[in-house]
Amino acid sequence: MDVLIHLFVGLHIIGIAALLGGFLTQTKAMGKGTARFVPAMLHGALTMLVTGVALVGLNQADGGTVNTVKIGVKLALLIVILGLVYVKRDDETVDKRLFGLVGLLTVANVFVAVLWT
Repeated sequence: MDVLIHLFVGLHIIGIAALLGGFLTQTKAMGKGTARFVPAMLHGALTMLVTGVALVGLNQADGGTVNTVKIGVKLALLIVILGLVYVKRDDETVDKRLFGLVGLLTVANVFVAVLWT
């Protein structure tokens, strides 16, 4: 079970890397007002959602404890990110404040994961 949990943690990290990497590749364009949500951001957010749900289930099945408040906060942040990216995915440009909000929420999600013990 540990190997499976570690596999999903790795996939979860790949998802956050795709979401944050997609954001970072567009930061220069954000300054010009021409940033857009790239497909990697949507796929990364979806990967995070699927692997996160799987991790909660696997940890509970393994008899581990899950901090449901922390998971709830992370899920709420991810749903907002996913909603924004999904709705605006076909737009040629996205308002820089909205684009920045997605980046801020993504970084907040990372810090919640790492710092909340």
